[in-house]
Amino acid sequence: MSCISERIDRLRTRIPGFACVQGCHDCCGPVTTSSTEMSRLPVKSEAEHDAALADWRCVHLGPDGCEVYDQRPLICRLFGTTPSLPCPRGRGPEKPTEPHIERQVHQLIASTRQVLV
Repeated sequence: MSCISERIDRLRTRIPGFACVQGCHDCCGPVTTSSTEMSRLPVKSEAEHDAALADWRCVHLGPDGCEVYDQRPLICRLFGTTPSLPCPRGRGPEKPTEPHIERQVHQLIASTRQVLV
């Protein structure tokens, strides 16, 4: 396992989860993610990417929600868990992501090649 992959796995465990509003996909717009995280996701065709981008949504958003929830990128996991990325519906974990963990996620994002999901 690569050093980046290990960092991703470690950070994932430090971001708390919370119950979203069923059917809400406000955070499921197109995002960028590291090549390492992208390699964990199913490959989608160029046509699927184009259609998702035209609808301003993530290519992995299906009719029943996120199709890659367990492998969703760090930025998706962070959404709604910090004051800087609040849930527009006021949801969030009891205890937000610790600021130093959020900084580490943003540092990882800044230090890795990003690709559009």
